[in-house]
Amino acid sequence: MADLILHHYPTSPFAEKVRLLLGFKKLAWKSVIIPQIAPKPDVVALTGGYRKTPILQIGADIYCDTALICDVLEHLAPAPALYPEQGKGLARTLAQWADSTLFWTAMAYNFQPKGAADLFGNAPPALGKAFADDRKAMSVNMTRLRPLDAIAAYKSYLRRISDMLEGQPYVLGEAPTVADFSLYHPLWFTQVRTPSLAEILTHTPAVVQWMERMAAIGHGEMQKFDSASAIQVAAASTPHSLLIDSTFQDDHGIALGTQVSISAESFGPEPTEGELVAATRTHFSLRRTDERAGTVHVHFPRIGYVLKKVETPA
Repeated sequence: MADLILHHYPTSPFAEKVRLLLGFKKLAWKSVIIPQIAPKPDVVALTGGYRKTPILQIGADIYCDTALICDVLEHLAPAPALYPEQGKGLARTLAQWADSTLFWTAMAYNFQPKGAADLFGNAPPALGKAFADDRKAMSVNMTRLRPLDAIAAYKSYLRRISDMLEGQPYVLGEAPTVADFSLYHPLWFTQVRTPSLAEILTHTPAVVQWMERMAAIGHGEMQKFDSASAIQVAAASTPHSLLIDSTFQDDHGIALGTQVSISAESFGPEPTEGELVAATRTHFSLRRTDERAGTVHVHFPRIGYVLKKVETPA
């Protein structure tokens, strides 16, 4: 199997989710550090437009969104399981809630003035403004919570997580599932990146203890890599998806082989265009060609993404 190449940056919470998953699965991986904000030309060479963090590259296959990356890692290393047979539907549903509602509540809380000072206080003012402008452009289709409105909600969610941990080390039992990793990364950002605001976590000691158990998993065996080399890997490879479901499921009236675009429903609306080569119950795959990366397949989960036919001019 080709190397696992994670394109990420250290302070990305969703990247922390995947780094921890790689440690959980005991998988070796290569680390490509990418910019926090646009432009990201080497990322776009692989994805065709999508620029959220992280992406997972395996040869000429590019996997977007951590929900789909979880499925790939589960296929590569089925044990220990992210989706235990008993309760796998609950684990997936809780993970989806954590990656959306909990995440955006935590981010609204974290980016109040004290948290922003933790993040950007020692940086040139232009850097903070550039970050804010970038995330505003990625949020054009979203209604964002205001920091003060997020405080009570975040406290409530932490209490609910604490309740889930009552009498057991992880939220669904004796071992971590995908739900734990999705619940962890927004809280990690509060704890590690905005320490001035981390006191909110101390009101739920069970959550803090669970976070210590999660952090102890570690990031596995990492080797530094660079984006130019990653693009060369793609150019020298032939796409070969590791996603095991393949049955065509047509919910759009769009045939395989059609030129389409795929974009996120809300955050990060930049579209990726290409030839539709898979549309299954769980994912979409596009074939596209880049002058540097060659022919790649870019994969997206169905949930959270919009598929449209590209209309050619008459």
